[in-house]
Amino acid sequence: MSDRVPGRPRLAGRVALVTGAGQGIGEAVARSLHVLGATVAATDLRGPTVTTWVDELNRDTGDTTPGTGTEPGVARAYQLDVTDRHAVDERVARIERDLGPIDILVNVAGVLRTAPAAELTDEDWSLTFAVNTTGVFHTSRAVAPGMAERGAGSIVTVASNAAGIPRTGMAAYAASKAAAVMFTKCVGLEYARHGVRCNVVAPGSTDTPMQRSLWTDDEAPRRVLEGDLATYRTGIPLARIADPQDVADAVVFLCSEQARHITMQDLYVDGGATLR
Repeated sequence: MSDRVPGRPRLAGRVALVTGAGQGIGEAVARSLHVLGATVAATDLRGPTVTTWVDELNRDTGDTTPGTGTEPGVARAYQLDVTDRHAVDERVARIERDLGPIDILVNVAGVLRTAPAAELTDEDWSLTFAVNTTGVFHTSRAVAPGMAERGAGSIVTVASNAAGIPRTGMAAYAASKAAAVMFTKCVGLEYARHGVRCNVVAPGSTDTPMQRSLWTDDEAPRRVLEGDLATYRTGIPLARIADPQDVADAVVFLCSEQARHITMQDLYVDGGATLR
């Protein structure tokens, strides 16, 4: 019997691991899964950052155990460096001991290093791929086999619309995200017969600390909306910069039974900026 409810994903009883949950999109995703009843392992390299909001969340909700799907779930904070495969394997094992088998993985952890391609340092390139690509590899490899054994699971990688369109000054970031996209789709193909769905959400400009780090003056948001011919950027047809919740809503949909027949897809959440 399906647990699909028209208009509302129902995630009670599911265990979700979210990386990069300390702020921005990752935090919005973790909070959304929690509200819909999932038991959430919210992880971030900066352990105290994620611990702070998780503790506040649990105090507000009374740390309610999931039940009907309308009650919030449980959230737990864990420090995690996705670039360290041993740390990932250990943390996944601990989360499953603490909370139960992982049903949902959302890869959000990411870094951005900007520079013209020829001016990127080796460290810029290595770190960008270590987090944005190898991190996705480490976490997906750690959870996918268990999902397959249980005959169900959902992996969602939060990439970027930069993975599908060239960007000046963002070669390392765009290339790392494009690699993460194709890796996620390949995992989806290999594990589809075992009931594991793997999808990608590709945000555009979203009001997060990462986005704001690119703004050099008060006119920057306007340039994002209107476009910038000098950097070969179109504007945003919907004329608004996304809120992290816009991206989180797309992620939650792909994690839920409402998307049970969707896998290996790349959902752009960018207000039409890439004209796709």
